[in-house]
Amino acid sequence: MSATVVPLPPSSSSETTDFLRRMASMVSGRNGEMLLRAASLIESLAHRAMSAERLYHEEHEENTRNSELREAGEMASDAMVKQLDALRGQLAEVTAAAAAERTAFDAERDKLLGLMQHAESHIGKLTTELETLRASVDSFNETVVPVPTEMLRLARTQFDFLSAGFARKGDVISQAMSEIGGFAIDQALTAKKTDTA
Repeated sequence: MSATVVPLPPSSSSETTDFLRRMASMVSGRNGEMLLRAASLIESLAHRAMSAERLYHEEHEENTRNSELREAGEMASDAMVKQLDALRGQLAEVTAAAAAERTAFDAERDKLLGLMQHAESHIGKLTTELETLRASVDSFNETVVPVPTEMLRLARTQFDFLSAGFARKGDVISQAMSEIGGFAIDQALTAKKTDTA
């Protein structure tokens, strides 16, 4: 509950104390002392009243300032709470997006690991096949002897000559064998031309 302060008129206390002092100078004895005392008491009370009024105004201004600061603080607090709620919402969105990205990353990683394992398995099979083919080529190379083309043509000519000789003698079996040998050389020469073409 606030009290209403009514300021004293500045001249009334001064006029009163002056009057009391003049009266005290005219009256002697105890009455004069009482009048002087009353004047001093009025002056003291007037000073105290002015100090109280000044203090009241200072406190009133301080209270007004504190109220304004409290309102500003409440507004700032409300704004901070709203901002904090917005940041929490953003954090939740970012966390959800990060979780989704992590899930997608894990799925992609698992897929790539599966592909890598499949590729490693396939490479293992191909390596085994390559080793088998190398062994086959190595064993084939052990049975094959390289012969110059001119030597093969010369051998073909000899097979033709033998075949003709056996035909004149009537040796059909030897003639057939000579022709088969010539035919095999023809196939080798044809394969050679295909390889070099």
